[in-house]
Amino acid sequence: MDVTTASPVLPQMRMPSLNSHGVCNDNSSSLLCFQNKVSVNSCKLSHGRSQIRCQSNEATVTPSFEYKYRNRQVIGGLSVQSHREPVWKVSCSAGVLTHPRNHNEAHSSTAEEKIGVLLLNLGGPDTLNDVQPFLYNLFADPDIIRLPRLFRFLQRPLAQLISVLRAPKSKEGYAAIGGGSPLRKITDEQANALKEALEGKNVPASVYVAMRYWHPFTEEAVHQIKKDGITKLVVLPLYPQFSISTTGSSIRVLQNMFKNDAKLSTLPVAVIQSWYQREGYIKSMADLIEKELEVFSNPKEVMIFFSAHGVPVSYIENAGDPYKAQMEECIFLIMQELKARRINNDHTLAYQSRVGPVQWLKPYTDETLVELGQKGVKSLLAIPVSFVSEHIETLEEIDMEYRELALESGISNWGRVPALNCTPSFISDLADAVIEALPSAVARSPSTSTSEEFDDDPMRYIFRLLFGSLLAFVLLLSPKAIWALRNNVL
Repeated sequence: MDVTTASPVLPQMRMPSLNSHGVCNDNSSSLLCFQNKVSVNSCKLSHGRSQIRCQSNEATVTPSFEYKYRNRQVIGGLSVQSHREPVWKVSCSAGVLTHPRNHNEAHSSTAEEKIGVLLLNLGGPDTLNDVQPFLYNLFADPDIIRLPRLFRFLQRPLAQLISVLRAPKSKEGYAAIGGGSPLRKITDEQANALKEALEGKNVPASVYVAMRYWHPFTEEAVHQIKKDGITKLVVLPLYPQFSISTTGSSIRVLQNMFKNDAKLSTLPVAVIQSWYQREGYIKSMADLIEKELEVFSNPKEVMIFFSAHGVPVSYIENAGDPYKAQMEECIFLIMQELKARRINNDHTLAYQSRVGPVQWLKPYTDETLVELGQKGVKSLLAIPVSFVSEHIETLEEIDMEYRELALESGISNWGRVPALNCTPSFISDLADAVIEALPSAVARSPSTSTSEEFDDDPMRYIFRLLFGSLLAFVLLLSPKAIWALRNNVL
């Protein structure tokens, strides 16, 4: 399946600066393109909001462009196997991505289609009994724990070991917010709201939820899509910024499913890889911030504190993950919108939720809160900028752990912006993103390639799995190993 990513997508896997994006734009939407191996013809360029925009529909890009990182290729920001899998080619030719100028035109071209929208999200345990298997699924993902190729056979045994050790502490967190994650309920509500918004824009569609690490799994959602006879699909991750550990991981699962299914390989698909710079999203975030600032007795003195989910530094430096650059640009755009509303508060960005002994993106949220308290900050408004739904990172980590830390550090006035959830303006903008993406949906050609996971030799794979399980069992019995893991992983 050729995946033509839709507006505004295609994050650069290596983004040197905020003003280095190339944006192909017609009058209704924009497409973020790579700057290397790109040819732009008859394109009038002008600078605006740190981007270069084409004012004509004549911009073209070479049919296939590839970036390599480690042993994989990155095609339009997607990770695919470099030597076996057929490339998901990316085209941002204006002929393919000329979007209709209004929703009625979009409806006229899709009236006979059975449109599907696939929402991608992380997932979370529904009950405390689900915590350990959920953690296993999380750490078994090679995009979460990135082992060297030589040691990849340890992925599942290591995931089992870590999940067993982390489960007790994680259960405490989920118990504190009601005994399970609210993510599935909220994502279902967002799916229903998006369906209604699309119908209100004369684009009827079925909306599906695909969780990466818990029910409903991506496989369950895709099975339902096939059963319903969907003829055109838009994939919409509920992550504003692209990361190989979130959107990239879910896309990898979809790629593996599509390349091995003859029916899916003929289904036209458009992938919206990131949407952090959409005007509707930026304004929705600014609305929530402005509303919460009014709660404080002196709004102008409040420190605006953006807390984003962190990723290991190696993702950025070695794998070319664009997450940090996109996050920084996102904060810039939100603050620009607030300044346009005469809100000129000081602000800062920090990263939360780090685990393990490796270095993660800095500054860390907990350390930054302590520093702000030492500097005399008394009022602070926390903003979970990388989350669009309430879940354990907002309800427990921010609302409980970080709030307590802030108060202990001398920050006496604490506030927190709620996640977007089903905010009408946010849902409406997601609907617009889906409509803009529809014309770019393209099917890929069937593939007969096999999964690299089995290394073309089932016996070798089984041997490695058994050896890895034995090694993990030995580590589990070692007091020193348990002590080290509890200090570095828990």
